[in-house]
Amino acid sequence: MLTVALLVFPGVQALDVFGPTDVFSEANRLLPPEAQYQLELIATERDTVRCSSGVRIGADRHFNEAGGHYDLLLVAGGPSLVEQPLPDAAHAWLREASARARRFGSICNGALTLGRAGLLDGRTVTTHWNDAAALAAMCPTANVEFDRIFIQDGNLYTSAGVTAGIDLSLYLLAQDHGPEIALQVARRLVVFVQRAGGQSQFSPYLTPYAEATSPIAQVQQYVLGHLNEDLGVEVLAGVAKMSKRNFARIFVRDTSVTPAEFVESARIDAARVMLENSTAPLKTVAFRCGMRDADHLRVAFKRKLGTTPQQYRAHFGAVTAKAKRTAKANS
Repeated sequence: MLTVALLVFPGVQALDVFGPTDVFSEANRLLPPEAQYQLELIATERDTVRCSSGVRIGADRHFNEAGGHYDLLLVAGGPSLVEQPLPDAAHAWLREASARARRFGSICNGALTLGRAGLLDGRTVTTHWNDAAALAAMCPTANVEFDRIFIQDGNLYTSAGVTAGIDLSLYLLAQDHGPEIALQVARRLVVFVQRAGGQSQFSPYLTPYAEATSPIAQVQQYVLGHLNEDLGVEVLAGVAKMSKRNFARIFVRDTSVTPAEFVESARIDAARVMLENSTAPLKTVAFRCGMRDADHLRVAFKRKLGTTPQQYRAHFGAVTAKAKRTAKANS
């Protein structure tokens, strides 16, 4: 069993807590007992903790009573952390607990707490874009990446704002149990596709997926498996066994986009993965993803992402290659 501890405090961001814990608890539904996660909330207060939203959560123990060797120790973030640091005693505990943990890290601006505990010196990290400058000023020897979703630096893992904690947790889950388990969990949480750590926090595009119970979900699965084929409304309506008019109506109802918009987004997403992980020519990428040609790919990228395929590959292809080298070195 793998132990996961999350440090919480008054004013914590609720999603920083429930996002990661939901990823690991959903994984437990798919894993045998010996491979499951044991989740533990550790608090800086002995009473229940009130989140920034006003919701109260009950911790398992006070940090003074937590002395285990964790497989993963995460520090949550919160809007008040910039002006209201955690107690010095909590920072001291965190230094000791992180030294004992197999992996440690932060969600959102929880990186500020790691910084105050002296755990980020010389490390490459990220945080919520709004607090990145403050973190860089606090930790001048740290390399703060302002627009990364999450970063692994050895056994240190940091993530960007709020929902990026889910992406990081899926990444950690994939490290522990493989990408298939992570993908199943992402589907159950209707996140579906795990964003790569190198993708920008400012990404204007995330492919919208229907609920698993929607008849449109089957069509979306078909689209993902046939990107370089004809995916017009008539074809997709046939897959759904609906009339074109009814299919188009239900598709928009369940995803808030048209079938054509979904197909284009899915093709761009596939192209992004290829650009990050291969050196294939643009015309090959375009063909495999269902675009007419390289020019069509360029136009779609510029419209959806505000950049060109070449620029995207130059930045994120290098990030992915570096991450792979780091993972190989740490394996």
